[in-house]
Amino acid sequence: MSADTRTGLQLRSLIKKDGELEISLASVPVPEPGPDEIVVRVEASPINPSDLGLLVGAADMSTAKASGTRESPVVTAKVPEAAMKAMAGRLDESMPVGNEGAGVVIKTGSSDAARALMGKTVAMIGGAMYAQYRCLRAADVLVLPEGVTPAEGASCFVNPLTALGMTETMRREGHKALVHTAAASNLGQMLNKICIKDGIGLVNIVRNREQADILRKIGAKHVVDSTAPAFMDDLTNALVETGATIAFDAIGGGKLAGQILTCMEIAANKTAKVYSRYGSSVHKQVYIYGSLDPRPVELNRAFGMAWGVGGWLLFPFLMKIGMADGMKLRQRVVAELKTTFASHYTQVVSLQEALQLSNIAVYNKRATGEKFLINPNKA
Repeated sequence: MSADTRTGLQLRSLIKKDGELEISLASVPVPEPGPDEIVVRVEASPINPSDLGLLVGAADMSTAKASGTRESPVVTAKVPEAAMKAMAGRLDESMPVGNEGAGVVIKTGSSDAARALMGKTVAMIGGAMYAQYRCLRAADVLVLPEGVTPAEGASCFVNPLTALGMTETMRREGHKALVHTAAASNLGQMLNKICIKDGIGLVNIVRNREQADILRKIGAKHVVDSTAPAFMDDLTNALVETGATIAFDAIGGGKLAGQILTCMEIAANKTAKVYSRYGSSVHKQVYIYGSLDPRPVELNRAFGMAWGVGGWLLFPFLMKIGMADGMKLRQRVVAELKTTFASHYTQVVSLQEALQLSNIAVYNKRATGEKFLINPNKA
């Protein structure tokens, strides 16, 4: 990297028309900041599930091969023919990766707002964060409080705002408690801390005892295991106790969304005053926001007629609530960055190390407790 920051490395993902994924590092020019812009030396950027969707796309990573050099590695893998249609919008286009990150401002434009940020540690969102340098508008970064490191501030957008967005959606749509699946994730742990602090009933659905233990240690009250024989009964009992009628599902495929709606219907009927042949009149809502299971969603229709299944994404939600309400959520994240919204990483890797097949095999599993942080300027 040249000392005058004219160029820097950037991680790129390319899916070719012949069905091959190629991940590599490109040397790209660092733009001269405009009057209202700043250049940030990126020192921390998390690998979130949403990043993996762009990084590896629909490629079968069991076919991955490494080539190139230690300084400039290249990873290739095959994209199954059946998945190529879903990749149509990005074919033969080399794409930068990384939704969010944090670093230090090393160069600014001429405006007072930009110059005031010189030397500050800031958090950022907006793509292309797996890069040594990033140029953004001064108005688009979040100045981190004194003493907060880039690693501590790197994940202050996607997971914290998603968790807050879930409780905000719950309130705005007239529900009083919620359900969350894949609940022991970094995001799930944040959601538990929010709900405990705000007095919101939360039903956590996990897939094994280890995940249940993680949540109980941080004070989660309702934790049910979807692999347990008594899952449906356990879930129904938790729904009766909390009154939860909205769920956020990270799994996506399979039977789980339908099982949640079925248990919500049983719970609603247990407290119903009047019988209806059309089922309870209580509206039950499942929002799918992830796809850990890529299979079709199976609905068994055992939950009356007052229900909905839809998709939920953070950025459309933030646009819907507007800048003022979105800023309130961001301010809460900054205020509770070392408590409610603290993220934990198992490994910090350089851009080159992020392309090692052994590391890809770990972070691409999206396993609980295996969160990676990229430091693009790690020596």
